[in-house]
Amino acid sequence: MNDLSMRAQKIRMLALDVDGVLTDGCIYYGSEGEELKSFSIKDGLGIKLLQQDEIEVVIITGRSSEIVARRAQELGIAEVVQGREDKITALREICSHRQLNTDQCAYMGDDLPDLAAVRAAGIGMAPADAADQLRAAADWISEFNGGAGAVRQACEQLLSWRGSLKQRLADFD
Repeated sequence: MNDLSMRAQKIRMLALDVDGVLTDGCIYYGSEGEELKSFSIKDGLGIKLLQQDEIEVVIITGRSSEIVARRAQELGIAEVVQGREDKITALREICSHRQLNTDQCAYMGDDLPDLAAVRAAGIGMAPADAADQLRAAADWISEFNGGAGAVRQACEQLLSWRGSLKQRLADFD
């Protein structure tokens, strides 16, 4: 068993940034000033698979958006921390409320505000198009960009390291 597989056995929570991780990082504004974001359905299924393996998924994002709250509700994500640039403090607070250490948490982020959280997590993860500094700090980097399957691949990778991916996928046979 390799180091990441051993660390994955301890993971009880995956924390995700939104812009650049769950989305492509672009912010779209409609003609009436409404904010639009695009989320991948494939990422959503990956989150559901992880939740079935009793790994809680939480969101920590620097921006605030009703769209994020709606998407989280659709995915059964109960903990959504919005408007927090200090991601490491937010991660520690969430872990503390759950009586977890940060090494029991995986964190996926894409840019400098996520750097300390990626470093502190038991497994730090990044999409392919993350900032250079973040990719250098991450334990694992997706082949896919943010909003284009990076979260799905991260979820499946965590399940694979834990030895439960085949079981989760068998539900679809």
